[in-house]
Amino acid sequence: MTELLLQSTWETLLMVGIATLAGIVLGIPLAVFLFTTDRFGLFESILLNRLVGFIVNAVRSIPYIILIVAIIPFTRLIVGSSIGSLAASVSLSVASIMLYCRIAEDAFRQVPKGLIEAAHSMGATRMQIISKVIIPEALPTLISGLTLIIISLIGFSAMAGAVGGGGLGDLGIRYGYQRYNLTVITEVVVILIVMVQAVQSLGNFLSQKLRK
Repeated sequence: MTELLLQSTWETLLMVGIATLAGIVLGIPLAVFLFTTDRFGLFESILLNRLVGFIVNAVRSIPYIILIVAIIPFTRLIVGSSIGSLAASVSLSVASIMLYCRIAEDAFRQVPKGLIEAAHSMGATRMQIISKVIIPEALPTLISGLTLIIISLIGFSAMAGAVGGGGLGDLGIRYGYQRYNLTVITEVVVILIVMVQAVQSLGNFLSQKLRK
């Protein structure tokens, strides 16, 4: 059982890690796009903004357990299977990108407009304003938002176990719930709690450091 717990913990960390990376790499650029194409934005384009925003909201509104099933064809296209940790990472990544996109967009909206106007008046290009003003100023909030996303992904990864996604959720269901083994369920819950606490503590520490 110890070996199974270690393997399942690694699978959960792998799924959450891949999804977190996808959220950062794709979610932030998507948030920048939505922020800068909105009304009075640096690249104002209301039609594109509303279209992309609608797609993001539509995906975000789908419960995760349904999202896993809904994108099975896409998952098979990417990893060649709909079962296992890598397969679950695809749906987790989609959820991560859409969730973090909106959190990052809200973080950008909290940047004082005076800073943006000041940078523009000093001759900064639009790309310089994005890279040297908007993102750096929003970084503490981005870190706080990412902390929430990772914690949500840990919970989602446990749900992925219900449909063969592997990880701690799968272990808890197969060896704990289906075999009525309370010890396994307790161990899985404890590991998940430790993960969440570690992520929250690290996120709070980094966010406070950046605010200073």
